[in-house]
Amino acid sequence: MSWPWPAPVDDGAARHLVPGLAMPDIALPSTSGRTVSLARVLGRAVVFCYPWTGRPGVPNPPNWDEIPGAHGSTPEAEGFRDLYLGFEEMPTAVFGLSMQPTEEQQEFATRLRLPFELLSDAEGRLRDALRLPVFETGGRQYLKRLTMILRDGHLEHVYYPVHPPNTHAREVLAYVTATATYEEESRLRPAPKPGG
Repeated sequence: MSWPWPAPVDDGAARHLVPGLAMPDIALPSTSGRTVSLARVLGRAVVFCYPWTGRPGVPNPPNWDEIPGAHGSTPEAEGFRDLYLGFEEMPTAVFGLSMQPTEEQQEFATRLRLPFELLSDAEGRLRDALRLPVFETGGRQYLKRLTMILRDGHLEHVYYPVHPPNTHAREVLAYVTATATYEEESRLRPAPKPGG
């Protein structure tokens, strides 16, 4: 099935997010009840930024159907949920990130039985520090859909724009698996003999 809503385009708003960039040390509230600073997450981590998740009986923000890239947060999160064991095997931590308050994220995480944490940037501190791409509707800002792969608190790879969101987790897991396999093979490969 083709994605029925408008596709985002690369507007260049993430070109400054380059490999090696250090994450700012900002503690964000998590749906697990703790705070998480992406600068302090050791090893590899995937952070998928999403605009907003609806709740039963709550209307979408104004003009949501017409905004490229706005739709798709639920199937995107479900994709990471369904492939979570694959990320664990790598091993790679998974986080979702939006500007919604933790209470709304907690309802979403419980309803979808998400095995990973959602981080709330409701105050926009991480958004501002990283200059994350945003859009506005109804007088509120929302993060554009973007995924960061981190290693020891530094940026390794960025996906932007993300489309379609419902298959994005497979794309990310394929990258993580391929790079982990390459690194393991490089580690096991015999060192070249001197002068050889």
